[in-house]
Amino acid sequence: MSKISIAVILIFVLLACGCTPVVNLDMTTAGTESSVPSTEPPATEPPVVEPSAAEVLLSKMTLREKVGQLFIVYPENLVDSQPGGSMAAVTSVSKLLTDGLAQYPVGGVTLFGTNVIDPAQLSALTADLSEAGKIPMFISVDEEGGRVARIGNNAAFGVKTYGSAAAVGAAGNRADGLEMGNTIGAYLKQYGFNLDFAPVGDVFTNPANTVIGNRAFSTNASTAALMAEAMAAGLKAQGIIPTYKHFPGHGDTAQDSHSQLAVSYKTLEEMKACEWLPFMKATDADMVMVGHIACPNITGDMLPASLSETMVTDHLRGTCGFDGLIITDAMNMGAITNTYGAGNAAVMAIQAGCDIILLPGDFEAAFSAVLAAAENGTISAQRLDESVLRILEYKVNYGIISGE
Repeated sequence: MSKISIAVILIFVLLACGCTPVVNLDMTTAGTESSVPSTEPPATEPPVVEPSAAEVLLSKMTLREKVGQLFIVYPENLVDSQPGGSMAAVTSVSKLLTDGLAQYPVGGVTLFGTNVIDPAQLSALTADLSEAGKIPMFISVDEEGGRVARIGNNAAFGVKTYGSAAAVGAAGNRADGLEMGNTIGAYLKQYGFNLDFAPVGDVFTNPANTVIGNRAFSTNASTAALMAEAMAAGLKAQGIIPTYKHFPGHGDTAQDSHSQLAVSYKTLEEMKACEWLPFMKATDADMVMVGHIACPNITGDMLPASLSETMVTDHLRGTCGFDGLIITDAMNMGAITNTYGAGNAAVMAIQAGCDIILLPGDFEAAFSAVLAAAENGTISAQRLDESVLRILEYKVNYGIISGE
């Protein structure tokens, strides 16, 4: 009798006894290991992640070079730091300037009207500045359009000008803001700039405010957000880094932070519903400038936002979700210098979460203080590298540093 017949008879017998049979009918493989292949994939080595160009550069930098990247200064600061230097307006790159840059390897410079004479001179100046440092610099300017326009308000350039941001934003038409950004961005690129301290993201809600006024696109938060985003998009299309300013919002303050601390008494919910709408449009290809504005009903103190970890890290990074570069407003303004020393303020700004210190009142003191804080651990190596890497990534992404 065959093996299969015997198995069938056995099943019937077990069923008759009320048992549930478990029978392996594959008599040829019974008693041997299963021949079914494993479904688990073979072990593989984890992929090798190559460091980015910015990470490679960061790994080769000295501590002094890292600290330098945290500063954008007047070109005159570099000349004045050298024996025989003076604060006379810089209109060309001299040996004093390059010597100063070797000693203080800053991340960037900003040019004002006194540095600008005519197209040929400006083009030569920015070209030489771009080649002056070991690590190419941000070459920045305040070019908002309207009354704040270092190039647009110089008749020698003959570029298109704008009456004010408020006039551009009056119709609430995004195309108008985009055109403004493209136009300004094109001539800034032509004359060697790579960073613009614009657009103004403030919402002009306080008629007593004199420092913002028609520099803002609108008294309506949604319109201001729409137009600021449009101008930023136009600037980026021309290869210019935009800077939304002045977080947490300067349009509702009665004070001018150039001369004294500005204060907003709005609550967190009020800020989120109004002042912060434009800043929530900023992306990780934009920069945000933090103003010297106290918000006591949010922080519980009178610390300027530029020095406040609550405002910079908890709210600009956290609540608003901004992952890009954060720069202070000019640190030589009365809101800072009236109360804080240049060195202490610079360290506080980095500890708060800012990446870049703009125009410290005493550059050499500020540089020395941040360097000492990095050396003694007051500013941790991780915190320093976080900001420097972000700066280098922007420079690579915008073609300021070669990505090869």
